[in-house]
Parts: sequence; C-alpha cells; structure tokens
Amino acid sequence: MAVSISVVLLLLILAVIFIRNCSLKISHALVCMLLGFFLAGTSMAPTISSGLTTTADLVSSLRP
Repeated sequence: MAVSISVVLLLLILAVIFIRNCSLKISHALVCMLLGFFLAGTSMAPTISSGLTTTADLVSSLRP
C-alpha cells in the first residue's frame, strides 16, 4: 500500500511539473489517467503491482 501511494504521489508531482511547464497538456494527462484507471482493472494489474513492489524493494536495498 505504501509503495502505491508513493508512486501515485511521484507521478502526480511529475504531472503537475509537466503541466506547469506546458510540456504536458491537460488532455494528455487525462488520457494517461484513464489508461492507468482502466489498466488497474485488467488481469495485468497484479503483475504490474508485483513488479513495482520488487523494484521498490531492490532500490531500497541499495546502499550508496
């Protein structure tokens, strides 16, 4: 749960930055949001979630 909230916040911040710099239009952001919404309802959702969790675990285990 914490990973998905962190990813959502990161993507939200990036979308706001892109919109403010006029490199992402509102219509593009809406299309991306709808894609994510509908993708979450598919059979690929558990695979994507598992991949994100594994990646987050891998990154968190790295030490500088």
